[in-house]
Amino acid sequence: MAQTVIHKANTRGVADHGWLKSYQSFSFAGYYNPERINFGALRVLNDDIVTGGMGFGEHPHDNMEIISIPLEGELQHKDSMGNEATIKAGEIQVMSAGTGIYHSEYNADATKPAKFLQIWLFPNKRNVTPRYDQIVLNHADKQNEFVQVLSPSKDDAGVWIYQDAWFNLANFTANNTKTYSFHKEGNGLYVFVLKGKVEVNGDVLDTRDGMGIWDTNSVEIKAVADAEFLLMEVPMEF
Repeated sequence: MAQTVIHKANTRGVADHGWLKSYQSFSFAGYYNPERINFGALRVLNDDIVTGGMGFGEHPHDNMEIISIPLEGELQHKDSMGNEATIKAGEIQVMSAGTGIYHSEYNADATKPAKFLQIWLFPNKRNVTPRYDQIVLNHADKQNEFVQVLSPSKDDAGVWIYQDAWFNLANFTANNTKTYSFHKEGNGLYVFVLKGKVEVNGDVLDTRDGMGIWDTNSVEIKAVADAEFLLMEVPMEF
């Protein structure tokens, strides 16, 4: 029988640093909840708003798969691998931190806020050579479908990471229903609603709500109203 956990939007951790407002689905920095450390290999899901011209100064990471999905605005990225790039809404960025990297991320616009999801996954291979990638997503016009944006395979759609994880973005019109089938036995699915209202196996989720479901092979998702959401299939044991 499927097991579930629901994280309502208003139960997330909140950090307000003036230049950064961060809503944290799992324990992070000053927010600690022993019941919300991770969902399987999914360690961090931060919903960040960065003030115009501000950002994260250079800081280190190692042995973590780090995914950024801009929702509004643009972010200027620079790292110790020599990469300098701008990522914007409609794109996805991934870093395998491996043996260690330094990077910085700033709002590229001095006047408008930038909004993005910062997601960390534990890798299935440690101490790899650090790597960086970003791609443009072609999902905006694909309504009522699950559009894969991340997988473990270099040859599959989207970016790839060192973990048996699959991410899909979806833009559903009201009353559209679709069944998500798991790629790998033992994985769980974390649903994060970007906007709108969806029903997941009978439970209704609103904007910025999250829900984890595991011990099942498939999940039925219905848009109660027009909705955009992110599906993150991750190993529950790793």
